[in-house]
Amino acid sequence: SEDLFTPGYLRLQLVPGATVGVVAATELPTCRDPTALLTDEIERRQQVEVRAPWAADPLLRSLARAADQFLVRRGDGLHTIVAGYHWFTDWGRDTMIALPGLCLVTGRFAEARDIFAAFAEHVSEGMIPNRFPDAGEEPEYHAVDATLWFFVALYKYLQYTEDYEFASELWPTLEDIAAWHERGMRHQIRVDDDGLLAAGEPRVQLTWMDAKVGDWVVTPRMGKPVEVNALWYNALKILQHLGETFGQRADYGQRAAAVRASFERLFWCEERGYLCDVVAPEGPDWAIRPNQIFALSLPFPLVEGGRARRILSVIDEHLLTPRGLRSLSSSDPAYCAQYVGGPWERDSAYHQGTVWGWLIGPYITALCRCHGRVGRQRGRALLDGFAAHLNEAGLGMVSEIFDAEPPFAPHGCIAQAWSVAELLRAGVEDVWENGPMVRV
Repeated sequence: SEDLFTPGYLRLQLVPGATVGVVAATELPTCRDPTALLTDEIERRQQVEVRAPWAADPLLRSLARAADQFLVRRGDGLHTIVAGYHWFTDWGRDTMIALPGLCLVTGRFAEARDIFAAFAEHVSEGMIPNRFPDAGEEPEYHAVDATLWFFVALYKYLQYTEDYEFASELWPTLEDIAAWHERGMRHQIRVDDDGLLAAGEPRVQLTWMDAKVGDWVVTPRMGKPVEVNALWYNALKILQHLGETFGQRADYGQRAAAVRASFERLFWCEERGYLCDVVAPEGPDWAIRPNQIFALSLPFPLVEGGRARRILSVIDEHLLTPRGLRSLSSSDPAYCAQYVGGPWERDSAYHQGTVWGWLIGPYITALCRCHGRVGRQRGRALLDGFAAHLNEAGLGMVSEIFDAEPPFAPHGCIAQAWSVAELLRAGVEDVWENGPMVRV
């Protein structure tokens, strides 16, 4: 059973062409005229309507309209991104992953800058918050990757805007973040002797695969996760670029080269043809998961050419569905085909097979990089496959997750920010080839 507020019901007799407005509020509403509210909202939407050439595409236009719903203002007046409706707040990881799709391809650069400023203000010991609590408590810092996604989102912002004046304001914070990673920080997050980023301690979930039931972390991934080190490499390359731009001498390029060499040596297996998911203290974890896609899709890829195409082939065979990528291969003994049952059963399946819609974005990016025109055609087909879903769960929205087998029923949030954002970003930047003109 669930605790659901049930106010009763409304019974209205309508005639064709009639309009009825209902105002619902948690406090006394400042405006009681539904018609005025509707008029104001129509005007607001017209002001933020995207007028780029790609907006003529019906699916991308629908996604752009959906994107607007996740951009809200915090109590301090700064913009932020709601991770999903109707129970998520603003999460650091989700915000930084969703920001390029929600703010950059749609041209909402002022909002993006607000979001960067809000999170930079709350950096603590080298980490941005992964969650701002609902009731004004202190932010929570328990994500190894959220801060690294901050670097990637900022780099994309610079590609679109060339706003290096703003980046220069953040430069001391960015350098401090890198220094904290080098010397070690919360949750045993630290740069190892091989240059790779390691993280993890018992009963703490630090990556985006963060399901936890009581003290049981379903996918602990302690050690050196593949996507975390792809992000760490990108953060170092971005710091190298900014340092050169600002005339600051630093060895970020050398550190990035060390990461690349160690990554190639430890993560790749020629016989298997894909990357391990985690280099753990007890040895590599060769479970086939989607996290390796980020070594191909981020601005500075770690894997290219023939190896990248082999990885995509493995992903096609084991993980690709019409609704996104499975979180675990269907051939794995721990695979869960459906996201059903009580909290324990659902959390057990959350990252053990369940399909995540947002992963279709990096997949399409990698597909287009590896296969050019053919990749764009396949990406277009994958995007078009989501059109029916926009009327399946949240109206005009993309769900958080889906079952791993047909008919791929939607679950979780009916409207998920990074699901909408990554479909939109990949559609505009990769399929339409309408990304930023500046290649910094």
